[in-house]
Amino acid sequence: MFKLIFKVLKWAVLLLIVTGVVAWFYPQTFLTVDSGPVNADVLIVIGGGQHERAARVAQLYQLHAAPRIIVTGAGDAEINRRSLLSNGVPARVIEVEGDSTTTFENAEFTGRMLRAEKVRSAILVTSWYHARRAEKTFAHLNPGVRFYSRPAYFGFDRADWKKDGINRRMRLEFLKLPGYWLRYGVNPF
Repeated sequence: MFKLIFKVLKWAVLLLIVTGVVAWFYPQTFLTVDSGPVNADVLIVIGGGQHERAARVAQLYQLHAAPRIIVTGAGDAEINRRSLLSNGVPARVIEVEGDSTTTFENAEFTGRMLRAEKVRSAILVTSWYHARRAEKTFAHLNPGVRFYSRPAYFGFDRADWKKDGINRRMRLEFLKLPGYWLRYGVNPF
C-alpha cells in the first residue's frame, strides 16, 4: 500500500513540475482564456492594465456583443469610463462600480449589480495574462451568471513583455492563481 501511495505521489509531483515548466515558458497558452465571438447581457471592463481594456470593450460594444457596460475598479473606473466615451460609447449604457481594489472585489461588488439586475450572461474584458483568474473568480462568486472572456491582447507578443511591466504582471499571475485557490477556493483549472 505504501509503495502505491508513493508511486502516485511521485507521478503527481512530476506532473505538477511539468505543468509548471510549460506554463512558465508558454504563459499565453496557460493564462489566456478567450471565449471567441459571443453575445451577452453586459460587458464588464475590469480595472488595471494599460487602459487597453476599455478600448477592447468599446470595440466589442461596436460589434454588438452586449447592449450595456459595467466599468469596475477603484481608480481606473473613471479613466475607463472616459475612454469608452471618447471611443463612441454612449454614456447611457455605462454603469460604474468604483469601490473594488482587487479582482476578488471586482467580482464580488459587480456580482451584486448583476444579481440586482437579473443579468444572466456577461463578457469579461481584462488583459490576456489576467483572463484566467478573472473568469474563474467571477464564476466562483456568481454561480447564476454565465461568464465569457474576451481579453485585450496588448503586450501579448513575447518581444513586448518587458515593455510597460507586462513581464512582471504576467509572472505575478503564477503566484496569484494558487493564492486565490488557497485563500478563496477559486480553482484555476
